[in-house]
Amino acid sequence: MDLNRKRILIVKPSSLGDVVHTLPLAHAIKRCFPSCFIGWVVQKAFAPILENDPAIDEIVPIFIPSTSDPQAPRGAFIRATRETIRVMRSLRKRFRVAPYDLILDLHASFRSALIGLANPGGLRIGFAAAKELNTWFQDRHIAPGKDKIYAVDENLAFGDELGCPAVAEDFRIHPGQAARDRVLRFLKDKGIDDPSRLVYANPAARWETKFWTVEAWAELADLLIEQAGATVIFCGSPADVPHIQQITGRMRRAPVVSAGELNLAEAVALAERCDVYVGVDSGPMHFAALAGTKVVALFGPTDPARVGPYGEGHTVIRRTDLDCLGCRKRACGNRKCLEGITARTVFEAVTPLLG
Repeated sequence: MDLNRKRILIVKPSSLGDVVHTLPLAHAIKRCFPSCFIGWVVQKAFAPILENDPAIDEIVPIFIPSTSDPQAPRGAFIRATRETIRVMRSLRKRFRVAPYDLILDLHASFRSALIGLANPGGLRIGFAAAKELNTWFQDRHIAPGKDKIYAVDENLAFGDELGCPAVAEDFRIHPGQAARDRVLRFLKDKGIDDPSRLVYANPAARWETKFWTVEAWAELADLLIEQAGATVIFCGSPADVPHIQQITGRMRRAPVVSAGELNLAEAVALAERCDVYVGVDSGPMHFAALAGTKVVALFGPTDPARVGPYGEGHTVIRRTDLDCLGCRKRACGNRKCLEGITARTVFEAVTPLLG
């Protein structure tokens, strides 16, 4: 299939990690068909990941509140339904003016199928194993195969189908030069004139079951500062600041805190600049890995074989003596899967990666 001069729409609105997992596919398509036009339907909060990517020609930002987020307020489903209707009207109007020839539905939900239908005509391709009636709305189906367990590999099966398998150069992320410059100013403002031995510490996630203990984080950060001579930077969104303050309040040494001070593109640029990412399973773990930063990730309720840091040279720390690992529970009265991991264990995994 020759996709040169064709308009291709990627439907992958969320989450942050899922958007990152789809970037290599977009890069592979653009590399093989340089004159194609790639648009991407994405939640507004994650659009900065795409804004500086030369493979993406058009960002189609939407806002539909999550109904699966554990912190979703009461009435979230009603609000999401109302916003979905509004978004569909807006997309239909937009796509009538400039329709797409090919729609790649990588989100595999009923709502993403509706988004694809907002485009008049075009060939719609989705996953054969999609749920929520998604397959009913697709013209062709992709079956990645049992050997493709990881989410990135499943997405790249679309590229195989289109005749553009991924190569090493497709695994990259583009925060942009402005974000990189901002990070250098941030580090200098924090008194870090020699940005070496930097640790990107990410203690927060959407699921409470993914959280490590405050005490363990404080102990780990002190060990890295005192015994490894590292600069520990606690990163996250403004909403993560109270949790990070609980950690820093228990520390003997003062770390750097970037949470609430850097936007998403700048957080990617910071991860790119750091020697090691250490943290829980969340979106920043995935963009750090794609940026080429070595990752030390703590896993409990999720399966690293499917959603762990992609690529070689990364370390997953996970208890091996429990039957409940990978339970995918978002709330649990007994979080022994992560609470049983010691700060010393993580410290010994991080220090060899500092150089």
